Amino acid sequence: MGKLKIADYLLKIKAVSINPKDPYTWSSGWNSPIYCDNRKLLSYPEIRKVIASSFAERIRQDYPQAEGIAGVATGAIAWGALVAEELGLPMVYIRSKAKGHGLQNMVEGVVSEAQQYVVIEDLISTGKSSLKAVKALKESGATVITTLAIFSYGFPEADALFSESGDSFSTLITLEELLQQAIEQNFLDREQKATIFDWQKSPATWSAS
Repeated sequence: MGKLKIADYLLKIKAVSINPKDPYTWSSGWNSPIYCDNRKLLSYPEIRKVIASSFAERIRQDYPQAEGIAGVATGAIAWGALVAEELGLPMVYIRSKAKGHGLQNMVEGVVSEAQQYVVIEDLISTGKSSLKAVKALKESGATVITTLAIFSYGFPEADALFSESGDSFSTLITLEELLQQAIEQNFLDREQKATIFDWQKSPATWSAS
């Protein structure tokens, strides 16, 4: 039920927009039939609570050894704080690049040697920025158990990069689950769903034509 509720929220507030016929253009230049903006979720208290609780429940169940939470800048700093508060754990956040002055930190907060962390992301696309954050946290002396995200586009590249690094990630909801709910809620049809999965296989070369 939790996954369906999250899918409903993402679709209802248009945190996820789906338009295979008139694709979106990402900053990378890729064309995409789907666009996810999880920053919108923070504006809704009820949704915020459900997602933070879903993260916390997953960590309690699957990663009870977690000793700290790390939110990735900027989209997951708030989620990291909410999850850490619910679990009663220390929290740090990881910058996208080292600060250009002062101590020039990438990891902000107090990290104890060998402390075990779960990294929180709002969204995983290619996985590159997430793995950069994981690497920075490891270099600060922490042990990274896993990375958890609200959603992932499910690109093969992300799976391959995480596998190559020896790290793991999972999400609260998958693309398949989201699209199935979108069909049931009449946001798209099965032909459009197939189009999105064609895009998922090769997003860099996909074209709506």
